[in-house]
Amino acid sequence: MTLPDKKQQVRQVHAMLIVEVVKTCHNKDNLSKLRPVLQASREKGWANLVDAIEQILQGHTNSKLLQNLDEEDSIIIDAILQGLQNPSTLPNPQTPQDPKAAAPGLAHMIYAASQGQAQAIQALTITATQMRQAGGDMTRLSALLRPLLDGERDANKLCQNLSPLAEKLLLDILENLNKLEQSTTH
Repeated sequence: MTLPDKKQQVRQVHAMLIVEVVKTCHNKDNLSKLRPVLQASREKGWANLVDAIEQILQGHTNSKLLQNLDEEDSIIIDAILQGLQNPSTLPNPQTPQDPKAAAPGLAHMIYAASQGQAQAIQALTITATQMRQAGGDMTRLSALLRPLLDGERDANKLCQNLSPLAEKLLLDILENLNKLEQSTTH
């Protein structure tokens, strides 16, 4: 199995934000729903991304918005700009992520966040919010991100009350975390 490229993964992880920004550009009544998300993102250190989104909301849609953005932020802004021009390019927030692709990504985020990397902490916070909003297993898994970040690795404890599919994802995350942690101790 081949994993989706990084650009596609970023677009899918941030699909809800991308779609909400495009919706708000078309209907300013949605701004009250988007404002708290933007404020939370700004507080988590994503000021450059939020600044670019606010420029888009004010009607600025040129490629200069991509200046001063890191790779992930550039992918998000580019997806928003493409979505404004052609809504069929928007990622579907309802598309479930492939667990085989999600586990390594989540493990890397958790590991990097546990090392104090600010961008990883921000990404993990946004991912947890999106998981909670998805409901069901994703909500239960989102509640486990904090214990994982704090170093909990007891699979029996973490897998309580999870469906078989969610348990598989969690075990894959633990396996990937173990590999990351082992690679830094050698």
